[in-house]
Amino acid sequence: MNEILYIEDDLEIGAWLKQELESRGYRVIWLSSGEGAEDYAQAVDLVILDVMLPGLDGFSVGKRLKRVSPELPILMLSARTAVEDKLEGLGFADDYVTKPFHPDELAARVEVLLRRFQKHEQQLELQHLRINTKELRIIDTRTEEEIVLTGKQYYLFQCFIRHLNQILTKEQLYEQVWGESYIEGDKTLMVHIRYLREKIERDPSQPTVIETIRGIGYRVKL
Repeated sequence: MNEILYIEDDLEIGAWLKQELESRGYRVIWLSSGEGAEDYAQAVDLVILDVMLPGLDGFSVGKRLKRVSPELPILMLSARTAVEDKLEGLGFADDYVTKPFHPDELAARVEVLLRRFQKHEQQLELQHLRINTKELRIIDTRTEEEIVLTGKQYYLFQCFIRHLNQILTKEQLYEQVWGESYIEGDKTLMVHIRYLREKIERDPSQPTVIETIRGIGYRVKL
Protein backbone atom coordinates (compact mmCIF):
# COMPACT_ATOMS: atom_id res chain seq x y z
CA MET A 1 0.00 0.00 0.00
CA ASN A 2 1.49 3.33 -1.06
CA GLU A 3 1.58 6.07 1.54
CA ILE A 4 0.94 9.71 0.67
CA LEU A 5 1.74 12.81 2.70
CA TYR A 6 -0.94 15.41 1.91
CA ILE A 7 -0.40 18.99 3.10
CA GLU A 8 -3.47 21.22 2.81
CA ASP A 9 -4.85 23.85 5.19
CA ASP A 10 -8.36 24.04 3.70
CA LEU A 11 -10.33 21.63 5.90
CA GLU A 12 -13.12 21.01 3.40
CA ILE A 13 -10.81 20.30 0.46
CA GLY A 14 -8.44 18.33 2.69
CA ALA A 15 -11.14 16.01 4.04
CA TRP A 16 -12.60 15.50 0.55
CA LEU A 17 -9.30 14.66 -1.14
CA LYS A 18 -8.11 12.46 1.73
CA GLN A 19 -11.31 10.42 1.42
CA GLU A 20 -10.94 10.23 -2.37
CA LEU A 21 -7.36 8.97 -2.14
CA GLU A 22 -8.16 6.45 0.60
CA SER A 23 -11.06 5.10 -1.46
CA ARG A 24 -8.50 4.36 -4.19
CA GLY A 25 -6.37 2.29 -1.83
CA TYR A 26 -3.77 4.82 -0.62
CA ARG A 27 -2.85 5.45 2.99
CA VAL A 28 -2.93 9.21 3.60
CA ILE A 29 -1.23 11.32 6.26
CA TRP A 30 -2.89 14.75 6.18
CA LEU A 31 -1.17 17.80 7.67
CA SER A 32 -2.77 21.26 7.76
CA SER A 33 0.61 23.03 7.60
CA GLY A 34 4.14 22.28 6.53
CA GLU A 35 5.43 22.22 10.09
CA GLY A 36 7.14 18.91 10.77
CA ALA A 37 6.66 17.67 7.20
CA GLU A 38 10.33 16.63 6.95
CA ASP A 39 9.73 14.07 9.71
CA TYR A 40 7.62 12.06 7.27
CA ALA A 41 9.93 12.35 4.24
CA GLN A 42 11.52 8.92 4.67
CA ALA A 43 8.26 7.20 5.55
CA VAL A 44 6.03 8.09 2.57
CA ASP A 45 6.04 7.34 -1.16
CA LEU A 46 4.73 10.67 -2.47
CA VAL A 47 3.79 14.18 -1.31
CA ILE A 48 0.78 16.23 -2.45
CA LEU A 49 1.46 19.80 -1.42
CA ASP A 50 -0.74 22.88 -1.58
CA VAL A 51 1.00 26.18 -2.36
CA MET A 52 -1.00 28.41 -0.03
CA LEU A 53 -0.22 27.33 3.52
CA PRO A 54 -0.08 29.14 6.87
CA GLY A 55 3.46 29.98 7.91
CA LEU A 56 5.88 28.58 5.35
CA ASP A 57 4.34 28.47 1.87
CA GLY A 58 4.23 25.30 -0.18
CA PHE A 59 7.22 26.28 -2.30
CA SER A 60 9.43 26.58 0.80
CA VAL A 61 8.09 23.34 2.30
CA GLY A 62 8.61 21.48 -0.97
CA LYS A 63 12.21 22.64 -1.32
CA ARG A 64 12.93 21.52 2.25
CA LEU A 65 11.43 18.09 1.56
CA LYS A 66 13.55 17.68 -1.57
CA ARG A 67 16.68 18.54 0.39
CA VAL A 68 15.84 15.87 2.95
CA SER A 69 14.71 13.25 0.41
CA PRO A 70 15.68 14.08 -3.21
CA GLU A 71 13.99 10.94 -4.59
CA LEU A 72 10.62 11.71 -2.99
CA PRO A 73 8.09 12.73 -5.70
CA ILE A 74 6.18 15.95 -5.02
CA LEU A 75 2.93 17.01 -6.70
CA MET A 76 2.03 20.67 -6.18
CA LEU A 77 -1.58 21.88 -5.95
CA SER A 78 -2.45 25.53 -6.50
CA ALA A 79 -5.24 27.88 -7.46
CA ARG A 80 -2.54 30.08 -9.00
CA THR A 81 -2.42 29.78 -12.77
CA ALA A 82 0.35 32.27 -13.52
CA VAL A 83 3.20 30.83 -15.57
CA GLU A 84 5.72 32.23 -13.07
CA ASP A 85 4.13 30.23 -10.24
CA LYS A 86 4.13 27.03 -12.27
CA LEU A 87 7.77 27.54 -13.22
CA GLU A 88 8.75 28.11 -9.59
CA GLY A 89 6.88 24.97 -8.54
CA LEU A 90 8.33 22.83 -11.30
CA GLY A 91 11.80 24.06 -10.38
CA PHE A 92 11.78 21.42 -7.62
CA ALA A 93 8.43 19.59 -7.81
CA ASP A 94 7.67 16.73 -10.18
CA ASP A 95 4.17 17.79 -11.25
CA TYR A 96 1.89 20.80 -10.83
CA VAL A 97 -1.93 20.68 -10.84
CA THR A 98 -4.12 23.78 -10.77
CA LYS A 99 -7.37 23.96 -8.81
CA PRO A 100 -10.12 23.06 -9.42
CA PHE A 101 -9.24 19.57 -10.60
CA HIS A 102 -11.07 16.28 -11.11
CA PRO A 103 -10.06 13.53 -8.67
CA ASP A 104 -9.59 11.09 -11.55
CA GLU A 105 -7.00 13.38 -13.12
CA LEU A 106 -5.15 13.77 -9.83
CA ALA A 107 -5.22 10.01 -9.22
CA ALA A 108 -3.80 9.41 -12.70
CA ARG A 109 -0.96 11.86 -12.07
CA VAL A 110 -0.24 10.23 -8.70
CA GLU A 111 0.01 6.82 -10.39
CA VAL A 112 2.41 8.16 -13.03
CA LEU A 113 4.68 9.66 -10.37
CA LEU A 114 4.64 6.51 -8.25
CA ARG A 115 5.59 4.38 -11.27
CA ARG A 116 8.36 6.78 -12.25
CA PHE A 117 9.85 6.84 -8.77
CA GLN A 118 9.11 3.24 -7.87
CA LYS A 119 11.85 1.86 -5.66
CA HIS A 120 13.57 -1.29 -6.83
CA GLU A 121 12.49 -4.41 -5.02
CA GLN A 122 14.87 -5.16 -2.22
CA GLN A 123 15.39 -8.17 -0.03
CA LEU A 124 16.61 -7.88 3.52
CA GLU A 125 17.94 -10.63 5.75
CA LEU A 126 17.25 -9.89 9.39
CA GLN A 127 18.21 -12.74 11.73
CA HIS A 128 15.72 -15.53 10.92
CA LEU A 129 13.58 -13.25 8.74
CA ARG A 130 13.76 -12.66 5.00
CA ILE A 131 11.93 -9.46 4.13
CA ASN A 132 10.80 -8.08 0.80
CA THR A 133 11.02 -4.39 1.72
CA LYS A 134 8.84 -3.24 -1.17
CA GLU A 135 5.84 -5.39 -0.34
CA LEU A 136 6.83 -5.99 3.29
CA ARG A 137 6.44 -9.74 2.89
CA ILE A 138 8.14 -11.59 5.72
CA ILE A 139 9.37 -15.18 5.46
CA ASP A 140 10.54 -17.18 8.46
CA THR A 141 13.63 -18.88 7.01
CA ARG A 142 13.39 -21.71 9.56
CA THR A 143 10.10 -22.91 8.04
CA GLU A 144 9.94 -20.92 4.76
CA GLU A 145 6.45 -19.87 5.81
CA GLU A 146 5.15 -16.33 5.43
CA ILE A 147 4.46 -14.33 8.59
CA VAL A 148 1.29 -12.34 8.02
CA LEU A 149 0.98 -9.03 9.86
CA THR A 150 -2.36 -7.33 10.30
CA GLY A 151 -3.46 -3.74 10.83
CA LYS A 152 -1.20 -1.73 13.09
CA GLN A 153 1.39 -4.56 13.26
CA TYR A 154 2.04 -4.02 9.55
CA TYR A 155 2.45 -0.25 9.86
CA LEU A 156 4.65 -0.56 12.93
CA PHE A 157 7.01 -3.00 11.23
CA GLN A 158 7.01 -0.86 8.07
CA CYS A 159 8.10 2.07 10.21
CA PHE A 160 10.98 0.08 11.70
CA ILE A 161 12.15 -1.21 8.30
CA ARG A 162 12.17 2.31 6.86
CA HIS A 163 14.26 3.49 9.79
CA LEU A 164 16.65 0.59 10.29
CA ASN A 165 19.28 1.11 12.99
CA GLN A 166 17.50 4.25 14.22
CA ILE A 167 16.01 4.58 17.68
CA LEU A 168 12.36 5.54 17.26
CA THR A 169 10.70 7.21 20.21
CA LYS A 170 7.24 6.23 21.41
CA GLU A 171 6.05 9.64 20.26
CA GLN A 172 7.41 9.16 16.72
CA LEU A 173 5.93 5.67 16.36
CA TYR A 174 2.53 6.68 17.69
CA GLU A 175 2.29 9.74 15.45
CA GLN A 176 3.36 7.84 12.32
CA VAL A 177 1.14 4.78 12.89
CA TRP A 178 -1.91 6.26 14.60
CA GLY A 179 -1.62 9.78 13.19
CA GLU A 180 -2.14 11.32 16.64
CA SER A 181 0.01 12.73 19.41
CA TYR A 182 1.21 10.23 21.99
CA ILE A 183 -0.22 10.63 25.49
CA GLU A 184 2.15 9.62 28.28
CA GLY A 185 0.95 6.47 29.99
CA ASP A 186 -1.05 5.17 27.01
CA LYS A 187 -0.41 1.40 26.71
CA THR A 188 -1.69 1.04 23.11
CA LEU A 189 1.74 1.12 21.48
CA MET A 190 3.23 -1.29 24.02
CA VAL A 191 0.40 -3.79 23.44
CA HIS A 192 0.83 -3.68 19.66
CA ILE A 193 4.61 -4.12 19.99
CA ARG A 194 3.96 -7.20 22.11
CA TYR A 195 1.60 -8.68 19.49
CA LEU A 196 4.15 -7.94 16.76
CA ARG A 197 6.94 -9.61 18.72
CA GLU A 198 4.78 -12.71 19.21
CA LYS A 199 4.74 -13.10 15.44
CA ILE A 200 8.31 -12.25 14.44
CA GLU A 201 10.60 -13.04 17.38
CA ARG A 202 12.23 -16.42 18.05
CA ASP A 203 11.44 -15.91 21.72
CA PRO A 204 9.02 -13.01 22.35
CA SER A 205 10.00 -12.94 26.04
CA GLN A 206 13.59 -12.18 25.01
CA PRO A 207 13.22 -10.11 21.84
CA THR A 208 16.22 -9.60 19.55
CA VAL A 209 14.55 -8.20 16.42
CA ILE A 210 12.72 -5.27 18.03
CA GLU A 211 14.97 -3.93 20.77
CA THR A 212 13.60 -1.92 23.66
CA ILE A 213 15.70 1.18 24.31
CA ARG A 214 14.75 1.80 27.90
CA GLY A 215 13.21 5.18 28.58
CA ILE A 216 13.25 6.18 24.89
CA GLY A 217 11.57 3.77 22.50
CA TYR A 218 12.48 0.91 20.17
CA ARG A 219 14.94 -0.03 17.42
CA VAL A 220 15.31 -2.69 14.71
CA LYS A 221 19.01 -3.14 14.03
CA LEU A 222 20.79 -5.00 11.23
